[in-house]
Amino acid sequence: MSILAAYQTAFESGDVETLNAIIHDDFTFTPHVGDMVMKKSDLLAFAGTDSVSTEAHRILFENDEVGVEHAIAHFANGSTSEAVLSFHRFKDGKIYSTETGATPLSDDYKLIGTSD
Repeated sequence: MSILAAYQTAFESGDVETLNAIIHDDFTFTPHVGDMVMKKSDLLAFAGTDSVSTEAHRILFENDEVGVEHAIAHFANGSTSEAVLSFHRFKDGKIYSTETGATPLSDDYKLIGTSD
C-alpha cells in the first residue's frame, strides 16, 4: 500500500497508531486557510474526528519523494465543502510535510454520475 493510501485510510478511521508510524516526527502541515502551521501532534489529535470527512479521494501522483492527492472535503462546522489538492513531501519513508490548496464548492454541488 502506498504511503498516501495508508495515510488516508488511517486518518479517516482515526488509526493513530498507523498515523504515528507514517508521519515524520518533524512533520508540518500548512493548510490553505488560517495562516498557521500544524505539527504531528495536531494532526494526530484531529484524525478520526467528525470535524472533516472526504469523498472521491484520488492519489494523482506518488513516488519516494513526493505525493499529490485530491479529495472533496466536508466539514462538520457547516462551512462550505471544498475540492482540496494536497502536496506531500516524504522523508525517511514517512510524510514530512503537507500543504493544501482548495476551491470552495457551491451549495448545489454534486459528484458527476451521482443521482443525489
